[in-house]
Amino acid sequence: MSIESADDNPTSSPGPNQAVGVDVGGSGIKGGIVDLDTGELVGERYKVLTPQPATPQAVAAGIRDVVEHFDWNGPVGVALPVVVTSGIARTAANIDKAWIGTDIYELLGAELGGRRLSVLNDADAAGMAEDRYGAGKDYKGVVMLLTFGTGIGSAIMFNGVLIPNTELGHMHVGKKEAEHQASSKVKEDNDLSYSEWAVEVSKVLAAYEALFWPEVFIAGGGISRKAHKWIPHLTNRTPVVPATLQNTAGIVGAAMAVVAGLRP
Repeated sequence: MSIESADDNPTSSPGPNQAVGVDVGGSGIKGGIVDLDTGELVGERYKVLTPQPATPQAVAAGIRDVVEHFDWNGPVGVALPVVVTSGIARTAANIDKAWIGTDIYELLGAELGGRRLSVLNDADAAGMAEDRYGAGKDYKGVVMLLTFGTGIGSAIMFNGVLIPNTELGHMHVGKKEAEHQASSKVKEDNDLSYSEWAVEVSKVLAAYEALFWPEVFIAGGGISRKAHKWIPHLTNRTPVVPATLQNTAGIVGAAMAVVAGLRP
């Protein structure tokens, strides 16, 4: 089940200001021990395949496998592709719809024993990490992360404080939801050039900035790796910068959440 692993002797006891973060995606469940003084992983991350179907119990078992790989008895943060309020999953993206209505702390508490636990939306976790350690670290005020993929994920930070579960990809801009206009899937499905796609992204960003007046947009998702091909074509007012943490952002943000005692 393992895809990539840490060294032969993973850390087992929590160091100062360390936690395990686990990021659950549609294809993989990946985790690592995070040094929150630096935002870097201690050793390599470890990844297992996301079970199919990705039911709550099956995914919980995968999360347990990742945590137990590190022989870890300290705090654990988990990033999930769901909206979380009062510990309950309210939506389900890229995982089984059986997650909706699940008490996540009851589920994961049974799998992870007495470990201190925090669970949050995956875009929110990535936003927290980018804001503190990544592309947003030099900005004050409102910082917005947007992940461009199958949909558009969002996270809003204000002076380092998360405003959870914003789900701005579902906001209507004109006659369509934003993610039906400007996700990277829309670019692929309609065979748009980067400059053509940037026109649609600019419309969405202009709508967001009119409401929230951010200091910066951080562009995440796989297409951010080609930011030089489309960010220069954007016409909205607010600066847009590519995310820098890439595959570790969700892991780092999840670890941040549990150390901060965040439980949305």
